[in-house]
Amino acid sequence: MARNDERWSFNVEYFDHNADMMRTYQLFWYTGDSTVEMYDTKNRRTFLKRCEYPPLKASELYPGSVVEVFSRQLKVTGYADEFTRKKLGVSVGKTFAMIKPDAYPQAGNIIDAINSTGLRVNKMRTVVLTREQACDFYNEHAGKDFFENLVGFMTSGRVLAMELVGTDAVAKWRSTIGPTNTDKAKQEAPNSLRAKFGTDGTRNAVHGSDANTSAERECNFFFGPQASFESPANFENCTVAIILPHIIKANGQGKVIQEFQSQQDVAVTAIQLFNLNKANAKEFLEVYNGVIPDFSYKVEELTSGACIALAVAGSDQTEVVQKVRDLAGPYDPQIGQVLRPATIRAKFGVDKVMNCIHVTDLAEDGPLEVEYFFNLLQNTN
Repeated sequence: MARNDERWSFNVEYFDHNADMMRTYQLFWYTGDSTVEMYDTKNRRTFLKRCEYPPLKASELYPGSVVEVFSRQLKVTGYADEFTRKKLGVSVGKTFAMIKPDAYPQAGNIIDAINSTGLRVNKMRTVVLTREQACDFYNEHAGKDFFENLVGFMTSGRVLAMELVGTDAVAKWRSTIGPTNTDKAKQEAPNSLRAKFGTDGTRNAVHGSDANTSAERECNFFFGPQASFESPANFENCTVAIILPHIIKANGQGKVIQEFQSQQDVAVTAIQLFNLNKANAKEFLEVYNGVIPDFSYKVEELTSGACIALAVAGSDQTEVVQKVRDLAGPYDPQIGQVLRPATIRAKFGVDKVMNCIHVTDLAEDGPLEVEYFFNLLQNTN
């Protein structure tokens, strides 16, 4: 090992669908040359010899993340030694972020701003809070003059809840959003999110945890094992758009989401981040097996990292599917760049596999694909 070659160690788990069992490993990351190694903790032997795997980045390794190594989807469950814990545990933290009802139409732009800070969106889901849920979440403010107004506002529409991870996550996000009151934000931090998208002290676009303890509580409220929310997705006159992992790795998801939110005749009724395993991906794409020549490669791409599902609704089933297909553009981005350069795939796609976004082909499949993500899978991620 080279003198400056640190070894970070993580506990990871992998669900083996063939054996129907969870397997556990230690994953090692060598900082000197960005190589990886895996050790089988049960059988006490090397599982993967030290080698290069360029798709995996150091920034993706933290407790709670899901990474892909040679087609195996691994969940990082924790640090495997004290050196790694001391090295990364202090600097890599998490915070809770929420886009409020007034700024939900700007969710794509706000996610783009998050990416520019170096923070990563680790979890994300759209919800419509009930009065009971809003009162519970803001219970520290119960009895204050503004409480009823706050609860009424927070239950008036969709919110986008997010868990953000990164160095000094709480402080960095608080700095990005600016002062609580929008007028003060415009004076003191004109480039902050509240200055750009807020209206007043309540309708101030976004929420951010004020300390590590509140970040833990708030993330758990929306993403913990006891969290339960009905999806606000429309299940009629609807279709789905799936932002592929390569776009998220390139921090392009905010721009893609905003492409949809800027449309006048369709509405994004739900947004959620998923980490699909091979079984889920094959099941979802099964209707395309034999139809597209790149089926196996599309499964690999869809499971190579997190993806983001958008539920998109319109006034007519056939029209909304066609509208989204038109917005996405040709399946092959290179053809799109020539024939329809303003489409999403032409702007952000790479090739026929990494073509930015999956959209529903047939009108009758739209509700089925929305149902799959926003009913069947929504509480599994």
